[in-house]
Amino acid sequence: MSYGTNGNRFAIQTFSLSRKFGDLVAVDGIDLSIKEGELFSLLGPNGAGKTTAIKMLCCLLRPSSGTATIMGRDIHEDPMAVKQIIDVSPQETAIAEHLNAWENLSLIGGIRGVAKEEVKKRSEELLEMVGLAKRAKEQVRKFSGGMKRRLSIAMALVSDPQVLFLDEPTLGLDPQSRRGIWEHIAELKGKKTILLTTHYLEEADALADRIAIMDEGKIAALGTPQELKNSISDMQVMVVKAKNLPPDVIEGLKEIYPEVKPTEDGIEIKAKELSFYEIVDYLRPRGVAIQSTSLKQPTLDDVFLHLTGKELRE
Repeated sequence: MSYGTNGNRFAIQTFSLSRKFGDLVAVDGIDLSIKEGELFSLLGPNGAGKTTAIKMLCCLLRPSSGTATIMGRDIHEDPMAVKQIIDVSPQETAIAEHLNAWENLSLIGGIRGVAKEEVKKRSEELLEMVGLAKRAKEQVRKFSGGMKRRLSIAMALVSDPQVLFLDEPTLGLDPQSRRGIWEHIAELKGKKTILLTTHYLEEADALADRIAIMDEGKIAALGTPQELKNSISDMQVMVVKAKNLPPDVIEGLKEIYPEVKPTEDGIEIKAKELSFYEIVDYLRPRGVAIQSTSLKQPTLDDVFLHLTGKELRE
């Protein structure tokens, strides 16, 4: 078992992990070290290699080269030991729709070798956690998409895995259902090591301790959400919505600040440090009617655009 510099154990490590499908390189030599108890996100567009990486780590797909360890067990040398300490909520929800929620959990618990009494206890706790306790005896085919995703997460937890893989857990859900799933995932932070794949910017930003941005099978950037945002600029941007902005006022601002850009309804001012009061004190005496001001923060989409030249939504 490897350890980080602060003594944390690494739950997941990859070593030049790669996978090819013919001439297509789906995962291209990725190296990651994920600490025990961390919620780590692989963020990237569809086709970036996220799901392929998950399948290799879950011993469902053999790497073309490289390897990985899960809690010290090598996915090549000891795949059965790996499978005993992990579980996954896959992108394609694997639920028996003719069974009810309780029966689905019992079925998975039995397959995973969990004792009946333990399955019963954990199922009660998990159904309560994901808000399905009152619907536990209804056939799953009557459930909404969001309810099925919540049940899928509960099914992945019934074996009490040390490492949990969540592959696009909110794919295709409406915003309200998505945020409900976020709440349940957030409850698990620190209790399990979680590897979450997503292409939703706000999901990774809201949940992850650290993020690896994937593009075309490679790791394009790695860090906390804030570190990634800070990495693209040390400049602040203030957005000023205003009326009566004559050209000479804009030219005057350009003499004070390194970058001033007119917009449809005002200006954007960029500098290392910006003071709301200084800008207002400059504009108002010159007859500018300020409607609003706000600081514009870099987003993960800005980071991805900066790194790859394309938007994450593509």
